[in-house]
Amino acid sequence: MGASSDPNQDGSDEQQRRSEIYTYEAPWHIYAMNWSVRKDKRYRLAIASLLEQYPNRVEIVQLDDSNGEIRSDPNLSFEHPYPPTKVIFIPDKECQKPDLIATSSDYLRVWRVADDNSRVEIKTLLNNNRNSEFSGPLTSFDWNEAEPKRIGTSSIDTTCTIWDIERETVDTQLIAHDKEVYDIAWGGVGVFASVSADGSVRVFDLRDKEHSTIIYESSEPDTPLVRLGWNKQDPRYMATIIMDSSKVVVLDIRFPTLPVVELQRHQASVNAVAWAPHSSCHICTAGDDSQALIWDLSSMGQPIEGGLDPILAYTAGAEIEQLQWSSSQPDWVAIAFSNKLQILRV
Repeated sequence: MGASSDPNQDGSDEQQRRSEIYTYEAPWHIYAMNWSVRKDKRYRLAIASLLEQYPNRVEIVQLDDSNGEIRSDPNLSFEHPYPPTKVIFIPDKECQKPDLIATSSDYLRVWRVADDNSRVEIKTLLNNNRNSEFSGPLTSFDWNEAEPKRIGTSSIDTTCTIWDIERETVDTQLIAHDKEVYDIAWGGVGVFASVSADGSVRVFDLRDKEHSTIIYESSEPDTPLVRLGWNKQDPRYMATIIMDSSKVVVLDIRFPTLPVVELQRHQASVNAVAWAPHSSCHICTAGDDSQALIWDLSSMGQPIEGGLDPILAYTAGAEIEQLQWSSSQPDWVAIAFSNKLQILRV
């Protein structure tokens, strides 16, 4: 990670360099972004616009291995109401199900990519506020990998909603926090966690909907927690981001309240966090200092003089707002900053 092109280098160098980093420029500022996991669609991502107007866009782009170009398919670009807060492809590596994309903004929407890749059509619009013309905007959602019919959404109205997208109904809705819920992540079939403006990380088990466990509260009262990443390889660990803070807090759910490690090498607010999909002790963080940092947490739990240092650092051209580690190709991380999408080999 960390190469820039110099056209004066000889061909082999150019080849080497090209294989490290690919860049795509969108016609608008990118915010939401996600990798496809289908094994027949390698190097495919969805990116979404952040425009201060009602119509926004989602594009599906693909890296062409042979020439190193990331290209958008005009047939698979579609209009979206408001900027999506998140976009996720269905977690279906084996291609058993239709090719779906979900997005969150005012509502949760599920879109279908046509089998012949000729278009993207809305399949379902899921609205939980039947009795009101206004709905609390959705801040985030997560698609359950173990049970892909389930999607969990988080909302500024303090709730988390679990949807059954096959039946197109609400499975369950929980008042999760005292304030806005900013992010949600699955940790297994029936277990999810959420973070909120009330400064807490809560874990829920759908077998006991009356109770949740607070496993962390920010040390400054009323300091919102804005992002949450659950370690898929070792679900004892999760990471959370504090609003306007340059540190990332890593938690061990067996030992609530006390972080197992704090990552403190960013120079500005952290915006995104992603656990490695193939290793239980690697995590990537990115933020307003334009840095994407990869950390090896294998020593966490042992005190390290002066704190932990990242093992890899990459500097982008602007503040990094979004970061996704490819679960089907774990050598690749994607970042979004300004109107650029970059995929980096790590």
